[in-house]
Amino acid sequence: MSGGGPLGPSVWAVSDGRAGNAAQVRAVMQALGETRRWMRIAHIEGAGHRADPVTLTPRAPFVWLPADAWPWPLQSLPAAQRALIAPPWPTVWIAAGRRSAAITRAVRKHSGGKTLTVQILDPKISPDNFDLLVTPVHDGVTGDNVIQTIGSPSYFAPDLIEDAGQAFADLADERGKSAIIILGGDSKTHTFSQAAAERLDAQLRELAGLGWRLRITTSRRTPLPAISRFRTLADQVGARFWAGPEDGPNPYLAWLTFSDVAVVTEDSANMLSDVAWHGLPVHIARLEGRADKFDRLHQSLIDHGAARWFDGTLATWPYPPLREADRVADAIVAKLLERYPQPAMPASGTHAAPPDWMS
Repeated sequence: MSGGGPLGPSVWAVSDGRAGNAAQVRAVMQALGETRRWMRIAHIEGAGHRADPVTLTPRAPFVWLPADAWPWPLQSLPAAQRALIAPPWPTVWIAAGRRSAAITRAVRKHSGGKTLTVQILDPKISPDNFDLLVTPVHDGVTGDNVIQTIGSPSYFAPDLIEDAGQAFADLADERGKSAIIILGGDSKTHTFSQAAAERLDAQLRELAGLGWRLRITTSRRTPLPAISRFRTLADQVGARFWAGPEDGPNPYLAWLTFSDVAVVTEDSANMLSDVAWHGLPVHIARLEGRADKFDRLHQSLIDHGAARWFDGTLATWPYPPLREADRVADAIVAKLLERYPQPAMPASGTHAAPPDWMS
């Protein structure tokens, strides 16, 4: 993506197409583009400005190999994607997902080390292959250039929060006993089984009976039977429900903004991190299945004071909101200023425009 004018570093956003990975890149990009940060690096004259994110889908047999063992990384890509990965190289390359790691290494090499490469999520190779590696603390990756995050980088721009608040202004009067319920779904490690759905259904009905205003939303992975079950629940107890455009404008950000607590299924680091960004007390609802990585994720949120396991009751408590995308963006700015120190500011002159991805 690009800066919105002749001045400013060029920043490319890259992912392997998976929604969760793309969301983490987008969060870091938006945090980097925040005015107070962008003005510190706006003096950098980048090349290769690009307004659209890049999605990479490398092919077998390359993807079967560790990212540092791909013989010709760019040849792993379809021709149309390969044509995008060409000079002029960006000032900053931000990518997420193991399958993008080999391309990140290649861009670092082909740019002569001039492109600052930021890789998000554990690439399963040495951190030394990147300028910055951003991985959750529950992955256990360490190194001088590693930023360990609690959960995933999340970010919500102030103007988007304001817009959501205006679009759903009626929710402002429903504070005090409002809960957002965020439902995940089936994955490699977890299953939204019928038993799990029945248990959560009963718990939410009891909460509604105690006067809690429920706002229930689903994800791309939520099974259709679960969507149907909780839509029926919402109709019966007077809760709000959103599963897609057929339910009207997406209220997700407004519900995060105007709720007092959250119940989130245990299967998604991104969903849990979105709630923790807002500082809402996180009640983690169990599904079926587990994995050591997710056990460590849940414990890291609990240790931070953000989360507790959901037992059918809701409580409120304070904790420092998780602003991990901001930490990553600050580290990128620091690295850029090492390479491109800020010049003395003239009394007057050209002003840099904000990056266009913030519009």
